[in-house]
Amino acid sequence: MSRAERHVFVCVNRRPEGGRPSCGTGGGAEVAAALRHAVAAREDLWGRVAVTGCECLGPCFDGPNLVIYPEGVWYSGVGVDDVAEIAERHLAAGEVVDRLRYHFADSED
Repeated sequence: MSRAERHVFVCVNRRPEGGRPSCGTGGGAEVAAALRHAVAAREDLWGRVAVTGCECLGPCFDGPNLVIYPEGVWYSGVGVDDVAEIAERHLAAGEVVDRLRYHFADSED
C-alpha cells in the first residue's frame, strides 16, 4: 500500500457529562467509523485516503469536527448522514462541501 494522498482526522474526543461539549459524545466516533467504511467500500478511495480518529481539534461547540489534509479543509457539525457526500464530493472529486465547511472567525476562509 502506498502513502495516502489525503488524510482525514475525525475528532472522537469524549468529555465527562456536564462539561464542555465534545465531538465524541456528539457522534464523532460514529462519523469516523462511517467514513472508514465509505473509504473501504470505494475502489477509487481505498489506499488513497486514510481516516484517523483523534483527540480534540478545538471548535468543540460546533462538532463533530474533521479536517482533511493536505488541503487543510475543516468540516463541522458532521453527522453520519453527511459521510457519503464528503466521500463522493471531497475525497473522490476534490470538491469542498461548502454547507459543512468550518470558517474560523479569524480567517478569510
